[in-house]
Amino acid sequence: MSKKIITLLLIAVSCQLYAQETWQLRQCIEYGLEHNRNNAIYANQKRAADARAREALADYLPRISLTSTLDNNLKLQQTVIPAGIFGDQDLRVSLTKKFASNATAQVDQVLYDQALLTGLRANKYNRQQAALNLQQSREAIIYNITAAYLDIFVYRQQLELLHYNLETYQGQINVLQLQVDKGVTLQKDLDKVQVDYNNTRSQQRVAQSNLELAHNELKFEMGYPFDTPLKVDTAAPANPAIEKDVAFSPEARIDYRLAALDVRLKELQQKSIRAGALPTLSAYARYGAVGFGDHLDQAYRDLNPFSAVGLKLTIPLLDFYRRNARYRQAEVERLNAEENLTLSEGRYRMEFDNAQAKLLQAQSNVENDQRNVTLAQSVLTVTDLQFKKGTTDLTDWLTTQNALKQSQNSYLSSLYTYYLARIDLEKAAGTLQNFYNSL
Repeated sequence: MSKKIITLLLIAVSCQLYAQETWQLRQCIEYGLEHNRNNAIYANQKRAADARAREALADYLPRISLTSTLDNNLKLQQTVIPAGIFGDQDLRVSLTKKFASNATAQVDQVLYDQALLTGLRANKYNRQQAALNLQQSREAIIYNITAAYLDIFVYRQQLELLHYNLETYQGQINVLQLQVDKGVTLQKDLDKVQVDYNNTRSQQRVAQSNLELAHNELKFEMGYPFDTPLKVDTAAPANPAIEKDVAFSPEARIDYRLAALDVRLKELQQKSIRAGALPTLSAYARYGAVGFGDHLDQAYRDLNPFSAVGLKLTIPLLDFYRRNARYRQAEVERLNAEENLTLSEGRYRMEFDNAQAKLLQAQSNVENDQRNVTLAQSVLTVTDLQFKKGTTDLTDWLTTQNALKQSQNSYLSSLYTYYLARIDLEKAAGTLQNFYNSL
């Protein structure tokens, strides 16, 4: 067998093993953090922020320009020399020729511009903003993947309970069928159980469809190929202990830090506008050459060089209140940003306190509903034995079975609410990255 065939077989086997790998929550998040397309978007935004920083810095660096012109004077401009200088009459002369060339190289350097200096200070905040956006995207990926993973876990729990109910119904159907065949039980009693069995089968199909949709949602959030199988671990997700007295800090929330950065940027915008009223000073150095001729080649053959260095001072005097209007607008935007920051701090505190309360309540509900399921199963076991001995009727058995189904549904609902409240608390506390690290 050739080496190429062996290599292809090894690749095929490794791909198959990879496809059959059981994915835990941490592995799903790790894959998503690397392959989710949102990462590419925010990474590009970070590169754009770096480019804007270089653009702002370039305004304070030397600028070199080259300028070259060629004039074809179709009609030469004339200048009048008054009479009495070179004669008794006015003298009309042209001070150029048909062709005139000019080539100039100039270097400009800003020496002082307070508006540009203020803009340079904003570069640091722009970079921080882009980095926080990228981090916020990572937290969103962690949250969405965890939520989809929890959906899969809950739907699997539902399928297990439905399977248990189907086996219970099937066992009762088998007993009733024998009794109907012997003529000791009416067909309608068998039909009652058969109806509940069929309804449970329909619920099972719906739950199976929801499980497939949850798998697709998880693949999408992970950036995982849809046509590749994804086998998710059936174990319960990691469940760290609840801390009742967690110290909350709004600075832990990325959206709060982004809002605080927005305030700083608006403050710098105000200062930059105000600095526009200050004088600016720049230096320049110029070197070039000019040429003239009646023919084109003469304009480039005999060139006369020139050079100059100098300073340029610009003093803004009057812009008809334009700068003042821009400053007032920036001031209002800054004040609104500060108010939004204060409102956000209160809102994030409220979200954290509510998330803590919801989690504690959800935990209590899960424990209570789990006990109810165990109790309902115990009652059904006793009722089933009584029914077989003839000490109770089918109505009592169906009532007990329906009570078990209701307790199961309540348990599934509270279980999902509990896990969602757990991840919501991490989000409200700004600790989603720590949650991922602790998995």
